[in-house]
Amino acid sequence: MTSSERLSVAIVGGSGYAGGEFLRLALAHPNLNVTQVTSERNAGSPVHFVHPNLRGLCNLKFRKMADLEAADVIVLALPHGSAAGKIAQFEGLGKTIIDLSADFRIKDPALYAKYYGEAHPAPEKLSEWVYGNPELHREQLAGATRIACAGCFATSVILALYPLLKLGVVMGKDIIATGLVGSSAAGASSTDASHHPEREGSLRVYKPVGHRHTAEAIQELPGRFPLHLTAISTPRVRGILTTAHVWVPDGYSERDVWSAFREVYGDEPFIRIVKVNKGIHRYPDPKLLDGTNYCDIGFEMDNETGRVVIMSAIDNLVKGTAGHAVQSLNIARGWDERAGLGFAGLHPA
Repeated sequence: MTSSERLSVAIVGGSGYAGGEFLRLALAHPNLNVTQVTSERNAGSPVHFVHPNLRGLCNLKFRKMADLEAADVIVLALPHGSAAGKIAQFEGLGKTIIDLSADFRIKDPALYAKYYGEAHPAPEKLSEWVYGNPELHREQLAGATRIACAGCFATSVILALYPLLKLGVVMGKDIIATGLVGSSAAGASSTDASHHPEREGSLRVYKPVGHRHTAEAIQELPGRFPLHLTAISTPRVRGILTTAHVWVPDGYSERDVWSAFREVYGDEPFIRIVKVNKGIHRYPDPKLLDGTNYCDIGFEMDNETGRVVIMSAIDNLVKGTAGHAVQSLNIARGWDERAGLGFAGLHPA
């Protein structure tokens, strides 16, 4: 496909945060033309009633899923468990399908059942999907027509740990990672835990063990080290800050760690290594990444113990969801990988 051609896009479940974010990015993409957005609850209403930031940019109205028509690209922004059961219907409507949920991320049905508590409804389909993490799967994404986008917490963990594990720099000890997560990661539907008087000002551990995104990290990270994830909810709307602890062998220095990150991520357009010695922005901060597709990664090493604390920051709705979906689609179609993803963030914000 040439860079001047455009694909029609239908977003299924476009009233949620993930679908709305994909819509925002797609409206500014030179090769995408959003023609349909579905929402059962908001059918008939203008899209900007739900996404007021798009006022004046989008004249579409929500339609019901039953009225969905064929499009070049079908984007599934449905709750977990909804896409897999209807996948045959969506396959009949579009050649390329992008799923923003967890339904097709895990390739091993047993691993899926362990972390999601149920058998996968379409295990025969799992092998058809490419895991939508561009930094790890760029070659597999080229030409792909089934893209299962990575989870947001999983993305922050995987990108933080991948270089050191890939290059064998890490000792065989348990890896512990903690994520401070913004409220939008829980989706647009409100719960008791997301009720403003309960969440505002709170730092609440909501998943100390057994986080579902552990399955993705186990699947994607080399070395198969014991991995333990803990998630903490924060009052921020967007963003994830993950800290991960690993140990390197005697004789390794901070320069060796730096070299590993530079070797693996040196040419990545959306990975930035943050390593400065002074100022208030010495380490990654998700506040600086709101609305961007960047993942900022930093680290600090304790030379006495060999412990390396790796820090990664992302916007969970962009690099953690819709942004890497657009990036993956760009790679699949052979477009400029950065198309539609040029926003640099705001400072101050």
